[in-house]
Amino acid sequence: MTLHLYFARRFLRSFLTVLMVFFVILVMLDLIEQIRKFGSTTADFGDLITLTLLNVPETLYRILPLIMILATLSLFLGLARSSELVVARASGRSALKSLVAPLVLAVMIGVISVALFNPIVAATSHQYEVASGRLTGQGASAVSVTGEGLWLRQGNSSGQTVINAERSNLDGTVLFGATFLGFDLDGRPTYRIEAERAELVLGAWQIDQGKEWRFSDRDDSNPETRSFTAERMSLASNLTREQILDSFGTPSAIPIWELPRFISQLEAAGFSARVHRTFLHMELALPLLLASMVLVGAGFTMRHTRFGRTGLMVLLALGLGFSLYFIRNFAAILGENGQIPVLLAAWGPPLAALMLPLGLLLHLEDG
Repeated sequence: MTLHLYFARRFLRSFLTVLMVFFVILVMLDLIEQIRKFGSTTADFGDLITLTLLNVPETLYRILPLIMILATLSLFLGLARSSELVVARASGRSALKSLVAPLVLAVMIGVISVALFNPIVAATSHQYEVASGRLTGQGASAVSVTGEGLWLRQGNSSGQTVINAERSNLDGTVLFGATFLGFDLDGRPTYRIEAERAELVLGAWQIDQGKEWRFSDRDDSNPETRSFTAERMSLASNLTREQILDSFGTPSAIPIWELPRFISQLEAAGFSARVHRTFLHMELALPLLLASMVLVGAGFTMRHTRFGRTGLMVLLALGLGFSLYFIRNFAAILGENGQIPVLLAAWGPPLAALMLPLGLLLHLEDG
């Protein structure tokens, strides 16, 4: 038990060291990017630092598998250089038993990352979008999905229009049971349109079977008396299909605890939630992926340095780790496009990543 705790402390120290090194590097690189991106705006240095600190957690979260494999390489190269692995094996402890503590710690780090770090990343990503939108004048997201259906927002120099629909087609360009609420620049309502169906075409909403009410502060009469219906009417819009999809097309901007409910709301609104469902299962499989990275790193470095070719073993470990990470992302794309089942796309690569280095370790240990 004492040796397990010792290996766990060494591994945790290696992980935190690599994490801090990457954090510092990413902060410097991202600060340069923010200066390039917002240097021509009114942003001061404090704003750029804030944007950098809001943007770095997402990048750091994405490269957790890389950090994990580098921490594993650092741990076992250090143990091999100090001959501590040789002593552990001489005492009758197998290589697989020496891996128990790092594997358990890797799974714990994965669980904590998914449960706690994921919501933090979602919050910082949202705040980064809001802050960057305020500096560039582009505003925040134009789309929201709730239990009441789909909500969209569009605006121009004369005011804003809020759109609510009971459901829509897969890309949000055709709305059913739609309500359009217009507001002027002071926030006063100017019109309301109820429609059975509305379709987004180039520069406008084509509204079928609509009824419109007009509001005016200078007229105290009942708006119903001035309402009118039309089989077809047109309402100018600056929204595009790409804007609608991009507004909720980033699952990483949604905390994992809220993702199942958002998926249900998305499907109830008529959208396909395959991308979000794939992302959810990939997040749940993250602890398994981190454990597999520990096995990959250990499979090539749990050997004494006197055997030589240490640099080659490190390169092979990194190459295999990057290959497995690439296969995971490629499988995720296939799952998002519906070419393979979501569960296979999310859980298949981590399981394969566990089996390959485990087979290598068994071969090296038992021949």
